[in-house]
Formats: sequence, C-alpha cells, structure tokens
Amino acid sequence: MPDRSLKNCRVLVVEDEYILAQELEIELQDAGAIVVGPVADLADAVALIKADDGIDAAILDANLGGNMVFPAAELLIEREVRIVFTTGYDASAIPSRFSKVARCEKPVSMKKIIEAIGRPPKG
Repeated sequence: MPDRSLKNCRVLVVEDEYILAQELEIELQDAGAIVVGPVADLADAVALIKADDGIDAAILDANLGGNMVFPAAELLIEREVRIVFTTGYDASAIPSRFSKVARCEKPVSMKKIIEAIGRPPKG
C-alpha cells in the first residue's frame, strides 16, 4: 500500500474533549492538513457538514456527550468523504452499517488516522 498524505486535505474534526481536539488539530496541521472545526457536538457537526461541501475527510469521536455521531457519519458517507471513528469503546459500539469505516481506539495514533483517511500520493 502506498504512503498516504494529508497535505492540503480538508479534515473535519468532531471531538468533544477539548484537549484531544486541540492535539488532533496540531497533529493534523503538522501533517499538512487544513483543519475544519473542531466541533464538539452533533448539532454543530451536522450544521458544518451541510454548510461545507469541501470536506475531504473527517475524524469523528463516536460518542459526543452521550449522543452518537452516526447521523453526521451518514451525511459524510453520502458525500463520499473518507471518515474514521475514534472511540474508547470496542467495535461492538459501532453499528454494522459502518463496518467498512476505520476505527481508531483512543488514544489515537496519527499514523493510523493517516492510513485511514489520507490520500495516496499523485504520480
């Protein structure tokens, strides 16, 4: 599998833990991504997705203060946006309709995120 890149990739971050959201934002920027958000709740995530049709990829915390992120994930999948779920839960917490979506356990690894949502190099 070729190396993947986040260079100039617009990545939506949906994470309700402030420190984790900030760490992801910094790591994504260091990887060359353009960060969209971060947003901390489902309503803001859905509103942002509906308003921004230029999102290339998304990192979605599965549980946002007791609300599951799946409605936002469905909108992104409809738009063919690459997504990854981040969660402290095991795989059984993710509905089977998302079985092909990558899942990274917290604490997340930027390497795994890039493998899940990065673009292959042009060439």
